[in-house]
Amino acid sequence: MNQLAMNDARLHWQCRRGMLELDELLQNYLDRRYANADANEQGAFRALLTLSDQELFDYFFGALAPLDPQLRHVIEHIRRAAGA
Repeated sequence: MNQLAMNDARLHWQCRRGMLELDELLQNYLDRRYANADANEQGAFRALLTLSDQELFDYFFGALAPLDPQLRHVIEHIRRAAGA
């Protein structure tokens, strides 16, 4: 398996979370936008995947927003794509 395929598989695995809602949001972004996103947005998405499920849930469905503007940017793309 080449490095690109390994990275892709790793990202798909990291999108699998403890909550179905998060799985769907993250996987949708990965499938539909990630490949065409610029390097900064891709990096922000990978950073987003390091957060806990509770943090992600609060960012997507709560009133919280991350301080990092790149994370906010990715979260907004994900929320808009989901109609949230």
